[in-house]
Amino acid sequence: MAAEVIRVLVVDDHPVVRQGLRTFLDLQADITVVGEAADGATCVTEAERLRPDVVLLDLRMPGTDGVYALHGLRETGNPARVLVITSYTEPTAIVPAVRAGAAGYVYKDVDPLALAAAVRSVHAGHVLLHPSVARLLAEGDTRPGAATLTAREREVLEEVARGNTNREIARRLVLSEKTVKTHMTAILGKLGLNDRTQAALYAVRTGLVSPVGK
Repeated sequence: MAAEVIRVLVVDDHPVVRQGLRTFLDLQADITVVGEAADGATCVTEAERLRPDVVLLDLRMPGTDGVYALHGLRETGNPARVLVITSYTEPTAIVPAVRAGAAGYVYKDVDPLALAAAVRSVHAGHVLLHPSVARLLAEGDTRPGAATLTAREREVLEEVARGNTNREIARRLVLSEKTVKTHMTAILGKLGLNDRTQAALYAVRTGLVSPVGK
């Protein structure tokens, strides 16, 4: 069986950067660039039209920026995983993007092969955060529902943060898929979250699992 091809939308206001990213990513057998956008608003529109698996998103763009795009993707219910690619090096500059729904970030000087690996990792459901960013997120998270999670719900949440599907979680925890879905509904309700991506980010923020990445 052929491997699944990851569909990527590249968002950056510099045409040369977009072309460079497209050229490299299209060389990967399991990754294809399905479109480009130059600002946050176009990102939301193109993501709705193309339905990519991963959005490779610059943060600083004229007009509507990356954080605008993240909020727009969330509001439209777009399921794409977002990997921020940025020149910012200060952890505090990344936090708003992660809080808005980004699954991780890489720097613009990242090694090309490491970038491809990051795209695959985010697509697989992992969260790519430097420990310093995870710490800042944890310090600012005061959700009251965390203390009400049962031991089993915490186990399920940990598996979600590791990128496992409901079927995989059911197998690992010796549960039915229906039971896993029931636990997920309870977890999202107690924590006031909307989807699995937010749940995975919450697990990293609170130290339930270690962040994947640098």
